[in-house]
Amino acid sequence: MTDDMMTIREMCDAFDVTPRTLRFYESKELLFPVRDGQRRLFTKRDRARLKLILRGKRFGFSLEEIRQLLDLYHMGDQQHTQLVRTYDIARERLADMERQRDELTQAIDELKSQLEWGEKIIANARPDRKAAE
Repeated sequence: MTDDMMTIREMCDAFDVTPRTLRFYESKELLFPVRDGQRRLFTKRDRARLKLILRGKRFGFSLEEIRQLLDLYHMGDQQHTQLVRTYDIARERLADMERQRDELTQAIDELKSQLEWGEKIIANARPDRKAAE
């Protein structure tokens, strides 16, 4: 393949995704490979979009949010709108993740406390060996 185009196999290898994943993103109109008969050929633009899709997924963005951000690229304002919207969504996502982390930390602390309580109950409830003899 040329530097400009990659096959589905090359894309899978380069981004550690499955062909099914690429076809799914194509069906959701997130990627737009060129068709050459039955073959899909991915452009530099597709590679850049896939990189952003995967990063967005890792950060917990929905596919719809990712699509909206990718679509903003063509606004004609040198990506200013895209950058501002990405920043806003990222700030919201960070706040959500921090809230989830805090809730998880609290749940872990509560579970540890319950386990400590349980250990004490178990230790005190053990039959004395001499009493059992």
